Amino acid sequence: MNLETIKTPSLIVDFQKMKRNAEWATARAKELNVDLRPHVKTHRSLEIARLQTAGNFGGIMVSTLAEAHFFAAGGFTDITYGVPIERGKFAEAIAVARKIERFAVLSDDAATVRELNEAAKRENARISVFLKTDVGYHRCGVEPGTPEAHEIPRLIADASHLDFAGILTHAGHSYHANTPEKLLAVAHEEHDKMRGLAEALRAEGIAVPTVSIGSTPTFSAIDSLAGVTEFRCGNYIFFDAFQATLGSCSFADCALTVLAAVIHRDPHRRRLVVDAGAVALSKDRGAVEFDPACGYGRVLDTDGTDLNLRIGSLSQEHGEIDVADRETFDRLKVGDRVRVLANHSCLTALQHSHYHVLDGDRIVDRWEINRGW
Repeated sequence: MNLETIKTPSLIVDFQKMKRNAEWATARAKELNVDLRPHVKTHRSLEIARLQTAGNFGGIMVSTLAEAHFFAAGGFTDITYGVPIERGKFAEAIAVARKIERFAVLSDDAATVRELNEAAKRENARISVFLKTDVGYHRCGVEPGTPEAHEIPRLIADASHLDFAGILTHAGHSYHANTPEKLLAVAHEEHDKMRGLAEALRAEGIAVPTVSIGSTPTFSAIDSLAGVTEFRCGNYIFFDAFQATLGSCSFADCALTVLAAVIHRDPHRRRLVVDAGAVALSKDRGAVEFDPACGYGRVLDTDGTDLNLRIGSLSQEHGEIDVADRETFDRLKVGDRVRVLANHSCLTALQHSHYHVLDGDRIVDRWEINRGW
């Protein structure tokens, strides 16, 4: 089977690129002397998670409880759930915790911590809890300089059926750093604030087993992680057009594309339509603040060569491409295949039920994708 014979649209993962990305991240973590905990929400695939954890300590992070069940059933025994817990998910989180060696959740809310402890007590269960910390992203978490950053860890540590796992953050604002200098500054801010909070908590007699930070951009930029014990990131396994524009990788490192077929040619407007729309690519505009012309994905030929075209607009099943170059337009006929390099690989992957695994010029396997919450 090859790219000319499979149905379109289809999700294609380049095995050799993905393997190199996994090996790079493992080597980078060892260089920085931290445990690498891959965030598997990027792909939600057992096979890819096993590739990422090879040579590492084996822990993973998930973004849904459906993922937690899926990866626990697949043999993963150290899982962190990366969205702040709320009471509607207590029973399911406790059920996952009973299945594996270690299951950790996050919280930035004192009342929720108390309620979780009571729920665990009723079930005679124990569960690990991180303090979700905000180092500048301002999405979730408590800021290190606030009273809550000290009160909540004490509350968890003193709880009868909770274990204080440590402090955890995500520097999501790194995705807005438009120069290497700004990116490095965000990486230093993430590191320095978390290290400082850990030291302050320990000075108060609170043990902080894990200081966990992470984002793919800061992982590529940071030069020292002294005082940090764990790095979490996930996008690196595929990378994508956003990461390449940001400078976390090169476009040649990007491993995930969507195979599409040309279904319409408009010679008057010099426009092509492919059968990959919003439900195949997602509507993520990617690095539009850095590259206003990025569109909804870069268009490559089946060999992976950039055709210097972009998906300019999307509807549900259609992607439109304006082609300035007449030679390129004339070359592409109805039925011809192209590959669209995803703007955001995590969202694009979740539009599909499985990966077609490309090794060289052959499709060699099919890997299923876990879906749902």
